[in-house]
Amino acid sequence: MDDIPFSRNRTSAKREEAIRAAVRGVDALPGTAASTRIATPADVPKLLAFLADPEVNRWIYSLPRPLTMASVEALIDKNLAAHACGEGLLSLNFDEAGDISGYSELRVWPEWAAGEVAGAMRPDVQNKGQGGAGMARTFTWMFETLDLDLLCNTTALDNIRIQKLFQKTGFAYKGDIESVRPDGSTRASQVWEISREAWMAGQAR
Repeated sequence: MDDIPFSRNRTSAKREEAIRAAVRGVDALPGTAASTRIATPADVPKLLAFLADPEVNRWIYSLPRPLTMASVEALIDKNLAAHACGEGLLSLNFDEAGDISGYSELRVWPEWAAGEVAGAMRPDVQNKGQGGAGMARTFTWMFETLDLDLLCNTTALDNIRIQKLFQKTGFAYKGDIESVRPDGSTRASQVWEISREAWMAGQAR
């Protein structure tokens, strides 16, 4: 069983299936980029080049190690399978030139009406307000479009920037876990959660 989310309220079978159907119906996450869409196997070379940047991959425990053509293709295949069963997807952001400027990996636990999203932006588009705005838009979209009750995100212990963003947007620190990477290694992580009611109340202010 997954260690997260910490807060668990089992939803009905009918609502669980509705959440799965909503996830399956998504073709991209909302964003501030020129265009967004779900990753396909044809994106492997560009995605590998994007993820190979240390400033992109250093904080994301869920990325495969080492990053190779084969491991990135497996990452895309895993998310296509998750999309087919309504449990997640991998969405890519593209700039005007058609190059990858960011990505988001969505994970959903339909039985708990909960989800998380991980991602990163290319260094040259960071610190321009797009990250925070895009994250806020995505969180609202997850509650409204996927009908989730809870968001649960993790971050590295030393990722102070994201921790401050979670605090600013109303997330509550719930404790620490050992996140397991695809290669079996672990990373100490903080767990942050927020309910739909708390998030929407914060956005209304």
